[in-house]
Amino acid sequence: MEVTIRRARTTDVRAVRRLIDSYSRDGILLDKPTVALFESVQEFWVAERDEDGTVVACGALHVMWEDLAEVRTLAVDPICRGHGIGHILLGRLLETARWLGVRRIFCLTFEVAFFAKHGFVEIGETDDGTTDPAVIATEVYEELLRSYDEGVAEFLDLERVKPNTLGNSRMLLHL
Repeated sequence: MEVTIRRARTTDVRAVRRLIDSYSRDGILLDKPTVALFESVQEFWVAERDEDGTVVACGALHVMWEDLAEVRTLAVDPICRGHGIGHILLGRLLETARWLGVRRIFCLTFEVAFFAKHGFVEIGETDDGTTDPAVIATEVYEELLRSYDEGVAEFLDLERVKPNTLGNSRMLLHL
């Protein structure tokens, strides 16, 4: 299956919504309001099937700090899985992160083996339940506490988002 990876446009949000819905029903992805998808469309890349222009995958890169970003909402249409589309799309997100100057990429995922193939490793928390200081400096942690973004709260493993409602793994990649 031939696909073109490109930046998402507002006209792609309905297709992104469809992809999220196919995984959020089973608790694999967090559901997001459609308005949030429009607000963050500039963070998304999509895979468009060359034969008919159908969006068959999506993924977002959300910058959290000078050298830290999160891969979010990486989803491939279930009928298109196994064609390497997710790998290609993740590669583009990592390429974008490098271009932006990001050196560490974080994700919350059930697809541990998939992300491990790209060099991501599982990270835990310290004995007191906070994010490992080897992952994030104290002064950055304190700044990130000011964010209203739920993904940032998940990354910081804040009490208000515990327990991890999805039960997924926290992973990190050093570029």
